[in-house]
Amino acid sequence: MGTPDAVPDRPVPHTLAPGRLGAAAIAFFALAVTAPIAVLITVVPAAYATGGGPLVPLSFLVLGVVLILFATGYAAMANRSPFAGAMSTYVTRGLGRPAGVGAAWLALGSYQVLQLGLYGLVGAAAAPLLGSWFGVSAEWWVVAAGCWLLVALCGTIRIEVSSGLIALLVLTEAAVAAGFATANALDPGAGGLTAGTILPSGPELDRPALGLLLAVGMLAFVGFEATGAYAEEAIRPRRDAGRAAVVTVAVFAVLLAGTSWSLSAAAGADRITELARTRGSELLFDLAGARLAPWAVTLGRLLLLTGLIAAILGLHHALSRHLFALGRERVLPSRWGRTSRRTLAPRAASLAQSAVTALLLAGAAAVGVPDAPLIGRRLMIAGSLGVLILVLVTSVATLLHLNRVPDGEGAFTRFVAPALATVALGSIAYLVVRDLAFLLGVPGSSPWRWIVPVSLAAVASIGVLHALILRAARPVVYAGIGQGGVPVVVTPAAPRPLSPAPPPSRPRPSSPEPGAHRPERVHR
Repeated sequence: MGTPDAVPDRPVPHTLAPGRLGAAAIAFFALAVTAPIAVLITVVPAAYATGGGPLVPLSFLVLGVVLILFATGYAAMANRSPFAGAMSTYVTRGLGRPAGVGAAWLALGSYQVLQLGLYGLVGAAAAPLLGSWFGVSAEWWVVAAGCWLLVALCGTIRIEVSSGLIALLVLTEAAVAAGFATANALDPGAGGLTAGTILPSGPELDRPALGLLLAVGMLAFVGFEATGAYAEEAIRPRRDAGRAAVVTVAVFAVLLAGTSWSLSAAAGADRITELARTRGSELLFDLAGARLAPWAVTLGRLLLLTGLIAAILGLHHALSRHLFALGRERVLPSRWGRTSRRTLAPRAASLAQSAVTALLLAGAAAVGVPDAPLIGRRLMIAGSLGVLILVLVTSVATLLHLNRVPDGEGAFTRFVAPALATVALGSIAYLVVRDLAFLLGVPGSSPWRWIVPVSLAAVASIGVLHALILRAARPVVYAGIGQGGVPVVVTPAAPRPLSPAPPPSRPRPSSPEPGAHRPERVHR
């Protein structure tokens, strides 16, 4: 007896599961991608190493304001186009279909590079736990393979199940980070809590260092923009994704500012720069170990590992939905635009993303990456730069579209917020590119300083070329780009005649014979 899945005339759905995620659940997905504890052990020490001192927590708050300005216009675009393509759809609406496909390619490439970087960090995060618990050591790719298997399995299940797991991991991660911050604040370093940990004491930071500080801090927020990919699965598709973006930025900015300030308070305002340069990624655990029991530090290391897995899973879901959106519009293979009949998850796109990641990880293991954590950090910086450029292009597209096609938004939402965000994001993107050598940890003369931005530009250019090829070869597919799978009817133009024919003359009605209606008068 056949199963329901074997019925040949049952249509394969092309829509994601509607009404399964609220704004809070979407925000948890985005917070998972930002990986709070991973940021605290990588980005925050790098920010203090620049000599920023008390400006480090303040910079996170300033960057949070900038991104909330961006999220204001982002929410308006999500209200108009609640599709899984998210930013590529918004770029299509504002800058045209070629730019939209270029943005989609840039998003896929940047998220994939970010995910590979996180896989490189997983091995380093698991090493202390494996050594202390089991007395064994494992190659980074062995740990990465185990994480890949878990992510591949979770990518095909119901989205509400994954959201519950993500929410649990993120809440635990944030609670531990807040606990470390509280311990640091209650037991400050020499001199206690001074104004030097909150406000700068003088002009000790020059402009290049301030720009570097903003560049470092901006990369910490990458991931908040992933909320738009879940709009079709939201309870309120036109509202929840935008609200989740604002909530994600606000919560993450406050968490980073408070925790980074607590590190300065625990180390002392006069010693934090030196400690950040010497201890690096161990700064958070060193300060916690001096104030808490050893099991608390072990718990923090465990949550670093689970936080990285949650970030990889969040990126996997975002990538799967981007592939699904492009497959549904037939920009990429149409089979990727289908969902499972039982779970309505983008199973084909999820399996494709898992297969690509497996090939890349296998290639890295076969080559023999010498320092996986270092390569992982560099990949994360490269991917973060790609996402930053994508956010900047989306801001420009938002500004143009909302003002070209107004639909009830106020002047602040339509013009002021997107304009300010565009200027600020453009300035920060310039600072990141300028200081890219420092961020990558390479000499200023290293070719990687220009290889990374040129590679990102090449990926976006391939996407633009892809769109132009579709316009020439498959105009119907091209017309459907950015429409979220809505059927598009293209009416061909009527052929024009070679020589215009004269308009047909209307026959003039013959005048009736006088008196024809009175025969007696005609024939008399």
